[in-house]
Amino acid sequence: MQERHDAPLAPLTTFRLGGPATRLVNATTDAEVIEVVREADATGTPLLVIGGGSNLVIGDKGFDGTALVIATKGYELTGTHLTLAAGEVWTDAVARTVDAGLAGIECLAGIPGSAGATPIQNVGAYGQEVSSTITEVIAYDRRSGATVTLTNDDCAFSYRHSRFKEDPDRYVVLRVRFHLEDADGLSAPVKYAETARTLGVEPGDRVPLTQARETVLKLRAGKGMVLDPDDHDTWSAGSFFTNPILTAAQFAEFHARVKHHLGEDAEPPAYPAGDGHTKTSAAWLIDKAGFTKGYGTGPARISTKHTLALTNRGNATTEDLLALAREVVAGVRDTFGITLVNEPVTVGVTL
Repeated sequence: MQERHDAPLAPLTTFRLGGPATRLVNATTDAEVIEVVREADATGTPLLVIGGGSNLVIGDKGFDGTALVIATKGYELTGTHLTLAAGEVWTDAVARTVDAGLAGIECLAGIPGSAGATPIQNVGAYGQEVSSTITEVIAYDRRSGATVTLTNDDCAFSYRHSRFKEDPDRYVVLRVRFHLEDADGLSAPVKYAETARTLGVEPGDRVPLTQARETVLKLRAGKGMVLDPDDHDTWSAGSFFTNPILTAAQFAEFHARVKHHLGEDAEPPAYPAGDGHTKTSAAWLIDKAGFTKGYGTGPARISTKHTLALTNRGNATTEDLLALAREVVAGVRDTFGITLVNEPVTVGVTL
């Protein structure tokens, strides 16, 4: 277990932003993770858990407490059952399941971060969410002081949300278990329209696993959503805002605003979201509110490849990023009456 003091946190995040931590600990076993967490809880020391750093916005002043980097390793595949240690690199794990001929997470290729973070956010993209394949999450329960196993139902998954995100100071994820599908080398049914179009198939069709993964990687790369140290469009947290889910009344008001601002022929994206709710596109809202690709003149700007990504052009501060985010939120709210919600976790700052 490695320990440093007054250690920079920016290099541990995909934004490359944020000040130092008072103490930074790198844990490589579950026992070390639990030891650090127990020590912090016993002494009342603030604790920041870091996986791949792809979903963190850390304040310029840093973190006054213990930052714990979970660097555990473990990939266990038995038949169609997969167990990943929390510190496993997610993109590598997806590639290995595709190589093993198993379907279920192939469209989640290219998403930066660690395996342990996937249930927290209920990571999803291109028609797949980890909630569809996760069977159990093994976590340390800081309230009881014990290691617990939570079933899929226990995790209370919903769109980009879970029990872990609802109660962020209670659980530290140690391992995640998945049940994948052996479909004779084929993918799960393709659900996402853009993926189906690119593959030249109909939604619901299956394609070779490798083809599905490579197609998603190309789509993500075209939007700056695959990490590349030389491409500042990837110095981001991916999608900065979640897609709004609206009640029938909210959608009716939004629809009227769209007509008022964009003309009677304008129609916003609308997707059924259950229980009479409708999901619309945050990227569309941002673009139509005037924040187009590349928007901004400072060191933090909207990606030149995708309006949903806010980026560090190389010398930004966290405050630069937050100023841009607040400008976008205010502009969308003023235009369409919808308040966007940030997807990344903020540390020491608020939007």
